[in-house]
Amino acid sequence: MNEILNTQGQQSRLARVLAAGEFAVAVEVNPPIGPNPGAVQRQIETLRGCADVYNVTDNQSARVHTSSLAVCVMLQQAGLEPVLQVTCRDRNRLAIQSDLLGAAAFGIRNVLALTGDHVSAGDHPGARPVYDLDSITLLQLIQTMRDQQLFASGRKIPRRAPDFFIGAVANPFAPPYDFRPLRLAKKIVAGAQFIQTQLIYDLPRFREYMARVVDLGLHEQVAIMAGVGPIRSLRAATFMRDQVAGLTVPEAIITRLERLSKEDQARAGLDLCCEISQEVSKIEGVRGLHIMAVGWPAAVPQIVARLGLSPRPSLAIGVPAV
Repeated sequence: MNEILNTQGQQSRLARVLAAGEFAVAVEVNPPIGPNPGAVQRQIETLRGCADVYNVTDNQSARVHTSSLAVCVMLQQAGLEPVLQVTCRDRNRLAIQSDLLGAAAFGIRNVLALTGDHVSAGDHPGARPVYDLDSITLLQLIQTMRDQQLFASGRKIPRRAPDFFIGAVANPFAPPYDFRPLRLAKKIVAGAQFIQTQLIYDLPRFREYMARVVDLGLHEQVAIMAGVGPIRSLRAATFMRDQVAGLTVPEAIITRLERLSKEDQARAGLDLCCEISQEVSKIEGVRGLHIMAVGWPAAVPQIVARLGLSPRPSLAIGVPAV
């Protein structure tokens, strides 16, 4: 696996951290709803030094936000390595390839391919979803651009190929559960080099998923980063349980928060995130954490400090000519 990481996506810090055998950390960055660079700058100041890479969401929850690419450029210019999230919901293959070329022009090396939540779940339910590609065909497209220096049409990309470290997502909590490791295998074949999972609150289910992943030998073919995040309140926990598709929040967590004040709920949510992070870090095949503190970036420095994951290892990463 280290050979794969060393020979593809060589300019990516994330690839080099994983190839060095370090436990990797990614942190989610949420673009603002309006044209507000100050909001991005505040996240940069809060999160700097907490992670190896910073995932920038792409119209998360099918709601309009500042573009992932624009925020990735801001992070890159501030010295933070971004992960460009690309969903298939909003753009066809021409637009997606155009954005990928734009990312490569700015030296952005990490790309995460997602199908994307349906528009019916967001703030423009009347919008027409695109889905020209799905996550697997998007992975194939990115891999073809990088390894064969070709567009999806077969036309040659002039001058040089974009050097991407390619990622995908996995949801161990969406039925049918037995199918999830097999879908992971398909994404690996399609080009995924790293995987970031859905938020983990159901530890037994995640352990079962990873046991099957290990049985299939998939953990040796891809770097799996476990999704973790703090729950700020009982209200947030019940919303995730009732409204977020593919996310499992066990009743034991709801009960744990119900008897606490709002301030104590936030403290308990941080404790829970650290507890889960420590447990998943021990599971065979887990190579890192993807911390998603939605609407609560100030929690991230506390989490990585308590887990002993900061400061991040210093690696000399070459900056390619653009």
